[in-house]
Amino acid sequence: MMSTVNHTRQANASVISLLQRISDLSIIYFSILALCYINNESFSIHSNIIALLAIVIFQLIGGVSDFYRSWRGMSLFKELLGFVKNWSLSAIITVIIMLFTGGLEYFNIDDSSFLLWYFLVLIFGCLARYLIRLTINSLRSMGYNTRNVVIVGRTLPGVHLAKSLISAPWLGLLLKGFYSSSESTITSQDNVVYDADVTFLGSIDQMIMDAKSGDIDKIYIALPMKNEKEIKKIMHELADTTCSVMLVPDLFSLEILKHRSEEVNGIPVLSLCDTPLTGLNSIIKRLEDIVLSVIILIFISPVLFSIGCAVKFTSSGPILFKQKRYGMDGKSIQVWKFRSMTVMEDGAKVTQATKNDSRFTVIGGFLRKTSLDELPQFFNTLIGDMSIVGPRPHAIAHNEEYRKIIQGYMLRHKVKPGITGWAQINGWRGETDTNEKMEKRIQYDLEYIRNWSLWLDLKIIFLTVFKGFINKSAY
Repeated sequence: MMSTVNHTRQANASVISLLQRISDLSIIYFSILALCYINNESFSIHSNIIALLAIVIFQLIGGVSDFYRSWRGMSLFKELLGFVKNWSLSAIITVIIMLFTGGLEYFNIDDSSFLLWYFLVLIFGCLARYLIRLTINSLRSMGYNTRNVVIVGRTLPGVHLAKSLISAPWLGLLLKGFYSSSESTITSQDNVVYDADVTFLGSIDQMIMDAKSGDIDKIYIALPMKNEKEIKKIMHELADTTCSVMLVPDLFSLEILKHRSEEVNGIPVLSLCDTPLTGLNSIIKRLEDIVLSVIILIFISPVLFSIGCAVKFTSSGPILFKQKRYGMDGKSIQVWKFRSMTVMEDGAKVTQATKNDSRFTVIGGFLRKTSLDELPQFFNTLIGDMSIVGPRPHAIAHNEEYRKIIQGYMLRHKVKPGITGWAQINGWRGETDTNEKMEKRIQYDLEYIRNWSLWLDLKIIFLTVFKGFINKSAY
């Protein structure tokens, strides 16, 4: 009987995924049909080709990003953000293909029409996802498509999981209680959380008996990793049941950067220190850099020319100062800046600029204070060595110095260095004459990597305009 129940629930998940897929594809197709109606045009074979091209691209990207996985346990915001990312990238690729093939002109689709189609799909796609989730949540609240789950272990990860399940009943994961292991303990504060909100169901042996009787659908093992023998014993006993068993790793005791799970040739692994810019995210980040860099370079080209002439005519030496710095994954790159000093330090020892530094050229102090010396780095961004937003690149000499002093310093190189960053708009830029200042900068850099999103990048770029270029610490 339990096997039948589990198969039914797996079928439910498949039905939900199929429903989401049909919904997405129908909206893409019928939105272009609506566009033709709005423009008083017939729905021709040409319109069909564009719609089908976008659908194929959307499906390919959905496969790469694992978009049609189960969203149970994920927030609505993350699901909608995934749709926005996938559709935006699909629309961009569709436009690029049509431009190269002359399709937009041949199919009589102008920019405003394509933009309208993009927003129609975006709005109705997000609305459909919301309605599907609302319907599923309503069904789960009536007892349909729910799962009885328990937690094994009185540990900090178990407490966090319990809090999460209690605060999100719409997930359909009904927390029945927890089972205690004699070797797993939590603090007195966490104990209150369990005792007040979660029923104590008994020992590990009792859990195994309940699992075999068919009362439990999913078991979360939140025991310390040192309890390896006990975990193996539980797994051995649960092999005689149809329960889904999940291991909750104790990530709270680790200093992690960005964690995610994946498989290596069928072997599950958990990433603890990794870049958030993989797969679809890396494509979005690169497109962001290319598009914004081109726009900004066109806009500031007169400024670049004027500053270049001023640097050349007010001091001897090259216009640009090229310094070796660490890029992504610690690989050496050359960062371009307008020369603001009479020296060109790029060796084993680099002295940081100080206020009223005697090494400044005639206009060097002004360039540094206004951050105008950084403008050539948009070319670094365009060629792919840097990003518009990211941790600021430090001289190699400073990297080698601080990596020995500050724990986690080199983790900032898990993304490309940026022209501006989260640390800079929060006031942590300029001279780092104390280790505390550098530690604070690194703290913000790692916070940026952990929480990266396109919207965070756009927020940083926006704030840079008002508080990033000119700063009392900039010299």
